[in-house]
Amino acid sequence: MFYSSERELKSNQITINNFYKNTLIKAYLDTPNGQLFYAYAIPDKAKTAIVISSGRLEGLDKYKELLWELYNNNFAIFIVDHQGQGRSYRHLLNKHKGHVNEFKDYSADLNLFNTQIVDTYWPGKKILVSHSMGGAIAFDYLAHFEHNFSGAFLSAPMLDIYTKNTPKPLAKLIASTATLLGQKDNYALGQTDYIPDEFATNVLTSSPVRYELFRQTYQEEPLLQLGGVTYGWLNATFAFITSVDNLSVTIPLYIASAQNDEVVDNNAQYKLANRHENTVLKSFEGAKHELFFERDEIRQPLLKSLYQFCESVTA
Repeated sequence: MFYSSERELKSNQITINNFYKNTLIKAYLDTPNGQLFYAYAIPDKAKTAIVISSGRLEGLDKYKELLWELYNNNFAIFIVDHQGQGRSYRHLLNKHKGHVNEFKDYSADLNLFNTQIVDTYWPGKKILVSHSMGGAIAFDYLAHFEHNFSGAFLSAPMLDIYTKNTPKPLAKLIASTATLLGQKDNYALGQTDYIPDEFATNVLTSSPVRYELFRQTYQEEPLLQLGGVTYGWLNATFAFITSVDNLSVTIPLYIASAQNDEVVDNNAQYKLANRHENTVLKSFEGAKHELFFERDEIRQPLLKSLYQFCESVTA
Protein backbone atom coordinates (compact mmCIF):
# COMPACT_ATOMS: atom_id res chain seq x y z
CA MET A 1 0.00 0.00 0.00
CA PHE A 2 1.05 3.57 -0.68
CA TYR A 3 1.16 5.90 2.33
CA SER A 4 1.36 9.67 2.02
CA SER A 5 4.06 11.12 4.29
CA GLU A 6 4.51 14.39 6.13
CA ARG A 7 8.04 14.68 4.77
CA GLU A 8 6.85 14.70 1.14
CA LEU A 9 3.44 16.25 1.63
CA LYS A 10 4.34 19.80 0.63
CA SER A 11 6.31 18.68 -2.41
CA ASN A 12 3.32 16.52 -3.41
CA GLN A 13 0.86 19.42 -3.29
CA ILE A 14 1.02 20.04 -7.05
CA THR A 15 0.22 16.37 -7.73
CA ILE A 16 -2.54 16.31 -5.11
CA ASN A 17 -4.11 19.51 -6.42
CA ASN A 18 -3.95 18.18 -9.99
CA PHE A 19 -5.79 15.07 -8.79
CA TYR A 20 -8.41 17.25 -7.12
CA LYS A 21 -8.91 19.43 -10.20
CA ASN A 22 -8.64 16.86 -12.99
CA THR A 23 -9.44 13.38 -11.68
CA LEU A 24 -11.99 13.97 -8.95
CA ILE A 25 -15.46 14.46 -10.43
CA LYS A 26 -17.28 17.22 -8.56
CA ALA A 27 -20.96 18.18 -8.72
CA TYR A 28 -24.01 19.22 -6.69
CA LEU A 29 -26.86 17.03 -5.48
CA ASP A 30 -30.28 18.66 -5.20
CA THR A 31 -32.18 18.14 -1.96
CA PRO A 32 -35.52 19.61 -0.84
CA ASN A 33 -33.67 22.28 1.18
CA GLY A 34 -30.59 23.06 -0.90
CA GLN A 35 -27.65 21.69 -2.84
CA LEU A 36 -25.01 19.33 -1.42
CA PHE A 37 -21.50 19.43 -2.91
CA TYR A 38 -19.97 16.03 -3.56
CA ALA A 39 -17.09 14.36 -5.37
CA TYR A 40 -16.08 10.91 -6.52
CA ALA A 41 -13.40 9.07 -8.48
CA ILE A 42 -13.19 5.44 -9.57
CA PRO A 43 -9.82 3.87 -10.47
CA ASP A 44 -9.83 1.25 -13.23
CA LYS A 45 -8.76 -1.53 -10.85
CA ALA A 46 -11.06 -0.63 -7.94
CA LYS A 47 -12.67 -3.53 -6.09
CA THR A 48 -14.02 -1.64 -3.08
CA ALA A 49 -15.59 1.79 -2.66
CA ILE A 50 -15.02 4.01 0.36
CA VAL A 51 -17.80 6.49 1.13
CA ILE A 52 -16.65 9.26 3.49
CA SER A 53 -18.81 11.08 6.03
CA SER A 54 -16.60 13.89 7.32
CA GLY A 55 -16.61 15.80 10.58
CA ARG A 56 -18.04 19.14 11.66
CA LEU A 57 -16.26 22.12 10.12
CA GLU A 58 -14.90 19.96 7.32
CA GLY A 59 -15.34 20.39 3.60
CA LEU A 60 -14.12 17.74 1.18
CA ASP A 61 -11.35 20.16 0.12
CA LYS A 62 -9.70 19.32 3.43
CA TYR A 63 -9.60 15.63 2.46
CA LYS A 64 -7.52 16.05 -0.72
CA GLU A 65 -4.55 14.12 0.67
CA LEU A 66 -6.63 11.17 1.88
CA LEU A 67 -8.73 11.03 -1.31
CA TRP A 68 -5.58 11.06 -3.46
CA GLU A 69 -4.01 8.37 -1.29
CA LEU A 70 -7.07 6.08 -1.35
CA TYR A 71 -7.42 6.51 -5.11
CA ASN A 72 -3.75 5.54 -5.59
CA ASN A 73 -4.47 2.43 -3.54
CA ASN A 74 -7.25 1.51 -6.01
CA PHE A 75 -10.25 2.41 -3.88
CA ALA A 76 -13.25 4.07 -5.48
CA ILE A 77 -13.96 7.18 -3.41
CA PHE A 78 -17.16 9.10 -2.72
CA ILE A 79 -17.51 12.08 -0.37
CA VAL A 80 -20.20 14.69 0.28
CA ASP A 81 -20.13 17.96 2.21
CA HIS A 82 -22.81 17.87 4.91
CA GLN A 83 -25.50 20.51 4.87
CA GLY A 84 -24.41 23.70 6.62
CA GLN A 85 -20.71 23.33 5.84
CA GLY A 86 -18.07 22.98 3.13
CA ARG A 87 -19.41 23.99 -0.27
CA SER A 88 -22.93 22.73 0.52
CA TYR A 89 -25.80 25.05 1.36
CA ARG A 90 -25.77 26.97 4.64
CA HIS A 91 -28.86 27.47 6.77
CA LEU A 92 -28.49 30.97 8.14
CA LEU A 93 -27.66 34.47 6.93
CA ASN A 94 -24.42 34.31 8.92
CA LYS A 95 -22.80 31.43 7.06
CA HIS A 96 -20.25 30.92 9.85
CA LYS A 97 -22.89 29.50 12.17
CA GLY A 98 -22.84 25.72 12.47
CA HIS A 99 -26.52 24.82 12.46
CA VAL A 100 -28.93 21.97 11.79
CA ASN A 101 -32.66 21.75 12.53
CA GLU A 102 -32.71 18.05 13.44
CA PHE A 103 -29.83 15.60 13.53
CA LYS A 104 -31.76 13.15 11.35
CA ASP A 105 -31.51 15.71 8.51
CA TYR A 106 -27.82 14.78 8.18
CA SER A 107 -28.50 11.05 7.89
CA ALA A 108 -31.35 11.67 5.42
CA ASP A 109 -28.84 13.53 3.23
CA LEU A 110 -26.38 10.64 3.50
CA ASN A 111 -29.12 8.25 2.42
CA LEU A 112 -29.92 10.45 -0.56
CA PHE A 113 -26.23 10.64 -1.52
CA ASN A 114 -25.85 6.86 -1.24
CA THR A 115 -28.95 5.98 -3.24
CA GLN A 116 -28.74 8.68 -5.92
CA ILE A 117 -24.99 9.03 -6.44
CA VAL A 118 -22.95 6.19 -4.94
CA ASP A 119 -25.25 3.36 -6.06
CA THR A 120 -25.55 4.92 -9.51
CA TYR A 121 -21.81 4.81 -10.16
CA TRP A 122 -20.68 1.88 -7.99
CA PRO A 123 -22.42 -1.53 -7.91
CA GLY A 124 -19.86 -3.35 -5.75
CA LYS A 125 -18.60 -3.65 -2.19
CA LYS A 126 -18.77 -0.46 -0.09
CA ILE A 127 -17.30 0.63 3.25
CA LEU A 128 -18.62 3.67 5.10
CA VAL A 129 -15.70 5.66 6.55
CA SER A 130 -16.40 8.53 8.90
CA HIS A 131 -14.90 11.01 11.30
CA SER A 132 -16.27 12.70 14.43
CA MET A 133 -19.70 14.25 13.67
CA GLY A 134 -19.60 12.24 10.46
CA GLY A 135 -19.33 9.10 12.60
CA ALA A 136 -22.47 10.11 14.49
CA ILE A 137 -24.22 10.72 11.16
CA ALA A 138 -22.98 7.38 9.82
CA PHE A 139 -24.21 5.47 12.88
CA ASP A 140 -27.59 7.24 12.82
CA TYR A 141 -27.91 6.52 9.10
CA LEU A 142 -27.01 2.82 9.44
CA ALA A 143 -29.54 2.43 12.25
CA HIS A 144 -32.44 4.04 10.39
CA PHE A 145 -32.06 3.35 6.66
CA GLU A 146 -31.87 0.29 4.46
CA HIS A 147 -28.40 0.10 2.94
CA ASN A 148 -25.86 -2.22 1.35
CA PHE A 149 -22.65 -1.28 3.17
CA SER A 150 -20.40 -4.18 4.17
CA GLY A 151 -18.90 -2.40 7.18
CA ALA A 152 -18.33 0.97 8.84
CA PHE A 153 -15.03 2.45 10.02
CA LEU A 154 -15.61 5.19 12.62
CA SER A 155 -12.73 7.57 13.39
CA ALA A 156 -13.23 9.35 16.74
CA PRO A 157 -17.03 9.16 16.38
CA MET A 158 -19.05 11.89 18.10
CA LEU A 159 -21.20 9.62 20.26
CA ASP A 160 -20.84 12.12 23.11
CA ILE A 161 -19.14 15.50 23.46
CA TYR A 162 -17.21 17.50 26.00
CA THR A 163 -18.92 20.68 27.18
CA LYS A 164 -15.75 22.34 28.50
CA ASN A 165 -16.44 24.31 31.69
CA THR A 166 -20.21 23.77 31.67
CA PRO A 167 -21.54 20.59 33.32
CA LYS A 168 -23.19 18.42 30.66
CA PRO A 169 -26.70 18.37 32.24
CA LEU A 170 -26.63 22.16 32.46
CA ALA A 171 -25.43 22.48 28.86
CA LYS A 172 -28.33 20.26 27.73
CA LEU A 173 -30.82 22.34 29.70
CA ILE A 174 -29.49 25.62 28.30
CA ALA A 175 -29.59 24.31 24.71
CA SER A 176 -33.14 22.98 24.99
CA THR A 177 -34.41 26.08 26.80
CA ALA A 178 -32.80 28.46 24.30
CA THR A 179 -34.34 26.47 21.45
CA LEU A 180 -37.79 26.57 23.06
CA LEU A 181 -37.44 30.33 23.54
CA GLY A 182 -36.79 30.87 19.84
CA GLN A 183 -33.02 31.32 20.14
CA LYS A 184 -32.06 28.21 18.14
CA ASP A 185 -30.34 30.27 15.41
CA ASN A 186 -28.11 32.11 17.88
CA TYR A 187 -24.57 31.07 18.71
CA ALA A 188 -24.33 28.94 21.82
CA LEU A 189 -22.52 30.58 24.72
CA GLY A 190 -18.85 31.17 23.87
CA GLN A 191 -19.22 30.32 20.16
CA THR A 192 -18.01 32.73 17.46
CA ASP A 193 -17.30 33.08 13.76
CA TYR A 194 -14.36 31.14 12.31
CA ILE A 195 -11.10 31.86 14.14
CA PRO A 196 -8.13 29.60 13.36
CA ASP A 197 -6.28 28.45 16.47
CA GLU A 198 -2.51 28.57 16.57
CA PHE A 199 -0.94 25.14 16.11
CA ALA A 200 0.44 25.18 19.66
CA THR A 201 -3.04 25.47 21.18
CA ASN A 202 -5.01 23.34 18.70
CA VAL A 203 -6.85 20.23 19.93
CA LEU A 204 -7.15 18.56 16.51
CA THR A 205 -3.75 17.19 15.50
CA SER A 206 -0.10 17.00 16.49
CA SER A 207 1.05 17.14 12.84
CA PRO A 208 2.33 20.67 12.08
CA VAL A 209 2.33 20.23 8.29
CA ARG A 210 -1.17 18.76 8.05
CA TYR A 211 -2.56 21.42 10.37
CA GLU A 212 -0.86 24.16 8.37
CA LEU A 213 -2.28 22.86 5.08
CA PHE A 214 -5.78 22.61 6.58
CA ARG A 215 -5.73 26.24 7.76
CA GLN A 216 -4.12 27.40 4.52
CA THR A 217 -6.91 25.76 2.51
CA TYR A 218 -9.55 27.58 4.57
CA GLN A 219 -7.69 30.88 4.27
CA GLU A 220 -7.48 30.57 0.49
CA GLU A 221 -11.15 29.52 0.21
CA PRO A 222 -13.06 31.61 2.78
CA LEU A 223 -16.39 30.05 1.75
CA LEU A 224 -15.21 26.84 3.45
CA GLN A 225 -14.89 28.57 6.81
CA LEU A 226 -17.30 27.60 9.57
CA GLY A 227 -17.47 29.01 13.07
CA GLY A 228 -19.02 27.67 16.25
CA VAL A 229 -22.39 26.02 16.77
CA THR A 230 -25.86 27.38 17.46
CA TYR A 231 -28.17 26.40 20.30
CA GLY A 232 -30.21 24.56 17.66
CA TRP A 233 -27.23 22.45 16.58
CA LEU A 234 -26.35 21.72 20.21
CA ASN A 235 -29.92 20.74 21.05
CA ALA A 236 -30.16 18.46 18.00
CA THR A 237 -26.81 16.86 18.87
CA PHE A 238 -27.77 16.20 22.48
CA ALA A 239 -30.99 14.58 21.23
CA PHE A 240 -28.91 12.26 19.02
CA ILE A 241 -26.49 11.46 21.86
CA THR A 242 -29.44 10.54 24.09
CA SER A 243 -30.73 8.18 21.39
CA VAL A 244 -27.45 6.29 20.87
CA ASP A 245 -28.11 3.63 23.51
CA ASN A 246 -31.31 2.66 21.69
CA LEU A 247 -29.72 2.41 18.25
CA SER A 248 -28.03 -0.63 16.76
CA VAL A 249 -26.63 -1.66 13.41
CA THR A 250 -26.10 -5.10 11.93
CA ILE A 251 -22.83 -4.71 10.00
CA PRO A 252 -19.25 -4.93 11.36
CA LEU A 253 -17.91 -1.77 12.99
CA TYR A 254 -14.36 -0.61 13.60
CA ILE A 255 -13.99 2.26 16.09
CA ALA A 256 -10.69 4.13 15.98
CA SER A 257 -10.43 6.05 19.23
CA ALA A 258 -8.01 8.96 19.72
CA GLN A 259 -6.34 8.52 23.11
CA ASN A 260 -5.89 12.26 23.79
CA ASP A 261 -9.22 13.41 22.36
CA GLU A 262 -10.46 16.68 23.86
CA VAL A 263 -13.40 17.10 21.46
CA VAL A 264 -15.49 13.95 21.84
CA ASP A 265 -15.95 11.83 24.95
CA ASN A 266 -14.34 8.44 24.31
CA ASN A 267 -16.34 6.74 27.06
CA ALA A 268 -19.34 6.59 24.74
CA GLN A 269 -17.24 4.73 22.15
CA TYR A 270 -16.27 2.04 24.66
CA LYS A 271 -19.88 1.79 25.82
CA LEU A 272 -21.05 1.19 22.26
CA ALA A 273 -18.30 -1.33 21.54
CA ASN A 274 -19.16 -3.29 24.69
CA ARG A 275 -22.83 -3.70 23.76
CA HIS A 276 -22.52 -4.02 19.99
CA GLU A 277 -21.65 -7.34 18.40
CA ASN A 278 -19.03 -7.57 15.68
CA THR A 279 -17.26 -4.39 16.79
CA VAL A 280 -13.54 -3.74 17.15
CA LEU A 281 -12.27 -0.73 19.09
CA LYS A 282 -8.65 0.34 18.99
CA SER A 283 -7.21 3.30 20.87
CA PHE A 284 -4.43 5.12 19.04
CA GLU A 285 -1.80 6.14 21.55
CA GLY A 286 -0.84 9.82 21.66
CA ALA A 287 -3.46 10.79 19.09
CA LYS A 288 -5.49 13.97 19.13
CA HIS A 289 -8.99 14.13 17.67
CA GLU A 290 -8.34 14.17 13.91
CA LEU A 291 -6.78 10.78 13.30
CA PHE A 292 -6.74 11.11 9.49
CA PHE A 293 -4.69 14.30 9.87
CA GLU A 294 -2.32 13.11 12.58
CA ARG A 295 1.44 12.48 12.47
CA ASP A 296 2.58 9.62 10.23
CA GLU A 297 3.38 7.37 13.19
CA ILE A 298 -0.32 7.54 14.17
CA ARG A 299 -1.90 7.98 10.77
CA GLN A 300 -0.19 5.10 8.96
CA PRO A 301 -1.25 2.45 11.54
CA LEU A 302 -4.76 3.95 11.34
CA LEU A 303 -4.83 3.53 7.56
CA LYS A 304 -3.37 0.04 7.84
CA SER A 305 -6.25 -0.81 10.18
CA LEU A 306 -8.70 0.64 7.66
CA TYR A 307 -7.27 -1.43 4.81
CA GLN A 308 -7.30 -4.60 6.91
CA PHE A 309 -10.90 -3.88 7.93
CA CYS A 310 -11.88 -3.43 4.27
CA GLU A 311 -10.32 -6.82 3.49
CA SER A 312 -11.98 -8.53 6.45
CA VAL A 313 -15.59 -7.66 5.64
CA THR A 314 -17.42 -9.37 2.82
CA ALA A 315 -19.70 -7.76 0.28
